[in-house]
Amino acid sequence: MDKLDRFLDRAERLMEKLERMLPRFASGGTPDWDAAHAFRWEQGRLVPVAHPHRIGLADLLGIDRQKQLVAQNTRQFVQGRPANNVLLTGARGSGKSSLVKALLNEYSKDGLRLIEVGKPALADLPHIIALVAGRPERFILYCDDLSFNADEPGYQALKAALDGSLVAFSDNLLIYATSNRRHLMPESMQDNLATKYVGDEIHPAESVEEKISLSERFGLWVSFYPFTQDEYLAIVMHWLVHLGLPGVLDEAARLEALQWAIQRGSRSGRVAWQFARDWAGRN
Repeated sequence: MDKLDRFLDRAERLMEKLERMLPRFASGGTPDWDAAHAFRWEQGRLVPVAHPHRIGLADLLGIDRQKQLVAQNTRQFVQGRPANNVLLTGARGSGKSSLVKALLNEYSKDGLRLIEVGKPALADLPHIIALVAGRPERFILYCDDLSFNADEPGYQALKAALDGSLVAFSDNLLIYATSNRRHLMPESMQDNLATKYVGDEIHPAESVEEKISLSERFGLWVSFYPFTQDEYLAIVMHWLVHLGLPGVLDEAARLEALQWAIQRGSRSGRVAWQFARDWAGRN
């Protein structure tokens, strides 16, 4: 085999590897929209989620105001009325992601569908928008636990999709994102040090403006806060009933529930659910 043959052989093997790595936009084909109510964007195609989380709105306690705001926005959306992209931020384990999943269970019968997109795949947003354009269903593009650096490709793609791209945003698609960061990006003291003061006016540094510019493109901001002790215990009792136990905490169970929260450093709905599962399994 001469040098040219070896070169062509190596080039062919390299192309085969690249084809396996690149998103399969062409080969993914048209999704089977009847296969599921929830989908996950993986390797350039929509994959049906056969068994989505079956949590209901009634299972989410201690966040009544947040539920009302986001449910109203979602109801407007599925009814074909104007609605906003939503950013849910705040305390970890307080129900941000669970609320989005509960909305799917509440409104899937009205045509709502959920597409989960991980942060690395946000660069594919134009392809997803084109894929759902013209469909009769109403799609929520769900981005969980977002946090960016400004140079990440997904950051620029999301920013352009929300407001700024020349491509018209499909009216049957909204973006719901959850994050522990209000502005989705890390903030440092150096950003504030560059702020300028002109007379009585404050002029934020360009880096601060850049970090705020993404989050403010979401029309609806919903904040979540840590639960009080009483709210935490109420959630524990709710899940104990759900798991088939009496919804009354005796003193021993109450103390264990509080100790469990102290050990985890959080009185959250997630921690309450984890304690209820442990207690129910042992009792």
